[in-house]
Amino acid sequence: MTSNSSVVPAPSPEDERALLDSIPTGLLIDGVWRESSDGGTLDVNDPSTGQLLLTIASATPSDGAAALDAASRVQASWAATAPRVRSEILRKAFELVTARAEDFALLMTLEMGKPLAESRAEVAYGAEFLRWFSEETNRIGGRYTTAPDGNSRLLVTKRPVGPSLLITPWNFPLAMATRKIGPAIAAGCTVILKPATLTPLSALLFAQVLNEAGVPAGVVNVIQTAHAGAVTGPLISDSRLRKLSFTGSTEVGQRLIAQSAEQVLRVSMELGGNAPLIVFDDADIDLAVSGTLQAKLRNGGEACTAANRILVQSGVAEKFTAQLIERMREQIVARGTLPESAVGPLVDEDSRAKVEELVAATLDSGATLALGGHRIDGPGYFYQPTILTDVPADARILHEEIFGPVAPITVFDTEEEAIRLANDTEFGLVSYAFTTDLNRGLRLAEQLESGMVGLNTGIISNPAAPFGGVKHSGIGREGGLEGIEEYLETRYIGIGDPARQTA
Repeated sequence: MTSNSSVVPAPSPEDERALLDSIPTGLLIDGVWRESSDGGTLDVNDPSTGQLLLTIASATPSDGAAALDAASRVQASWAATAPRVRSEILRKAFELVTARAEDFALLMTLEMGKPLAESRAEVAYGAEFLRWFSEETNRIGGRYTTAPDGNSRLLVTKRPVGPSLLITPWNFPLAMATRKIGPAIAAGCTVILKPATLTPLSALLFAQVLNEAGVPAGVVNVIQTAHAGAVTGPLISDSRLRKLSFTGSTEVGQRLIAQSAEQVLRVSMELGGNAPLIVFDDADIDLAVSGTLQAKLRNGGEACTAANRILVQSGVAEKFTAQLIERMREQIVARGTLPESAVGPLVDEDSRAKVEELVAATLDSGATLALGGHRIDGPGYFYQPTILTDVPADARILHEEIFGPVAPITVFDTEEEAIRLANDTEFGLVSYAFTTDLNRGLRLAEQLESGMVGLNTGIISNPAAPFGGVKHSGIGREGGLEGIEEYLETRYIGIGDPARQTA
């Protein structure tokens, strides 16, 4: 994490307004942008100022039903569309998103708050899912084999699951949409996208791009709403829906899994995290500090993959902590459109208040405030990068997602203790470890209870890799070779021995 003072000048207010004026503000249903059926709207605000960006349509249950009608109507024809056609549409979408990278980046910064440099990185990351799954479209396969007894043939094929409801979070408003829509389109599924209420604008611009790329009417529908449960509940209960993919909190995910049981929906759940980041005595400390900054401050800490617990071995604890304090103190907190910004605002006042409350509770439990620890006065929802040391093992902050720029540090003595502390959570999305001992790294990879492990790196997300967790962190995987399987059903056809079928 560094300042970006030598990169690009800040966009002007006129640039921002021109971009916002170009964004569709309706619901996308059956290829048509339309207002809500009851005229309802929702406001999207700038977290760096608290001011209104745009007022857009807010879907009703009736609008949700119309979106499912459209998705169901075209499901069969879309599934029958040649893989090459689906592939080329995704490739065209990748090219269009890449061509409009600056628009997407500025829009994300305006609605979510992250610095422009991080928004640009998300555009590149999000677009890559479109390119990756455009290539995977043509690799959907099956197999034809002889049964072990030789009396029949086994034909195994893949087909799309069917209409899919995709619910995305506010913290990565483009990448979470591409990570779900890319494999769904590749597999031949129609979709209903419900973007987060706080950050729906990037999804609306992306839907506009998909239309330009040639996605047929009804294949992708977008229904942002201020009444999520009222709109998604009836969809989940409708027998025509066959797939639910959700990224968000574990609490909401658990409710959605329960709702989906009625129709026995295929579900993919990317839920909460409580990532440990372990620094051993033999680690490259400069690398560990840089990796910790990436894992902690990326997205302002508002990420399920964010390092939530910093575990440092006693032999390097003092050195590591001193360097981390120095580096975090250098991070400039400012509106994400400013070139010097390294940390933007939190997404809303509720989020900032939660971070404040967690920090206060941790200090009350006996921790030491080493850096930061306070909100920044003025407009917007800014909070100082914060380091807490001497954090007790039973502190709430070690057992809840922080979702803010706060690093609690705990000291350990042995590798066994580090593994025990790392696994002492109901979550299991990602773990990070810094060590120069190869064998230790392999031991950690085998013993840490998480779906992903980052060794000597603070960023591991990659479209070519399967993203997902274990325990309360979710079900299923997104990205990689595994991502498209979430949208495919396996069908087996038994065939009598053709050698015995003679005229």
